[in-house]
Amino acid sequence: MDRKDEIIQLQNEVMQDLLRRQMHAITRDLWGDEDGEGGTQLPARHMEEAEKHQADAAKTEQKAENKEEKQETLEDLQKELASYIGLDSVKSEVSSLINWVTVCKKRREMDLPSPELSLHMVFSGNPGTGKTMIARLMSRIYKVLGVLSKGQLVEVDRAGLVAGYVGQTAEKTKAVVEKALGGVLFIDEAYTLTGRGENDYGQEAVDTLLKMMEDNRDDLVVIVAGYIEPMQEFLHSNPGLESRFNRFIHFPDYTVEEMTAIFDMRCSQGGYTLDDEGKKELAAILEKESREDVKGFGNARGVRNLFEKTIARQANRLAGEKGEMTREKLMQLTKDDVLQAAAQRDGDDLNM
Repeated sequence: MDRKDEIIQLQNEVMQDLLRRQMHAITRDLWGDEDGEGGTQLPARHMEEAEKHQADAAKTEQKAENKEEKQETLEDLQKELASYIGLDSVKSEVSSLINWVTVCKKRREMDLPSPELSLHMVFSGNPGTGKTMIARLMSRIYKVLGVLSKGQLVEVDRAGLVAGYVGQTAEKTKAVVEKALGGVLFIDEAYTLTGRGENDYGQEAVDTLLKMMEDNRDDLVVIVAGYIEPMQEFLHSNPGLESRFNRFIHFPDYTVEEMTAIFDMRCSQGGYTLDDEGKKELAAILEKESREDVKGFGNARGVRNLFEKTIARQANRLAGEKGEMTREKLMQLTKDDVLQAAAQRDGDDLNM
């Protein structure tokens, strides 16, 4: 037992002794003197409940201490970043930003001139390219670096900021920003807030957002995201936006090899295997989607949907088969599973 455990044990013993004394006093008041010598014996049932309560409190305290001891480190987060499939250019940008923030903090600690940290960012790219995933990671990185106090991510779109009547949008936007204080506010498809005419309340949301960004610049980071061309128009629509969002990260589409690797990763995590014919069919499907409509397919999001439909097709196939349900059968995905999943996805698109 180390010194810390000894201290915790001693604290628990002191608290238990104090609790016994308090319960004895209560018992004396309620039941009078029971031992004939001025001492009071606490009824067994009450004593057991009190000791159980004390033990539970000690366990809760120990769990809280263990959780605090296992806080994330910058090294942990950098390893997680490196483990993501693809996103090479994004990883490079994030690593450079980490280095820049770290050096700026060191300069301030040593009373050297340091540029003001402006960490609001623009993420541009097609759906499913990892923008939300990286925004969530950035919130945790900023927490570890001491830039943000909490490190949570609050994700919102136009519907979460804009109301239907005058005055309501400002209050709605303010509530969302207050929820994000200490962390990152991630606004997807931010360009939908502007360019809709004079009677639209999106501009009210932008004005409220800009004011609160300024008022809380030391403990709030805002990341706006969307397609690259509309995002450029969004920033140019307001001088305040241009001045505050000066960091840009573009998220390229995943390659066929990267999307195949994402499918393989999901198979591995879920306890599935894809046979050789299935792998060939998967590559052909991803090549077709990448060439014809990767934006509509959704990159990693499309791969996830395809995987989920594939295992659903496998379940239907196995349910109709006779014989023993072996471990190998439960794990094996086939070419037909993938083909039918892709056909179902195409059918879903046609019904939209």
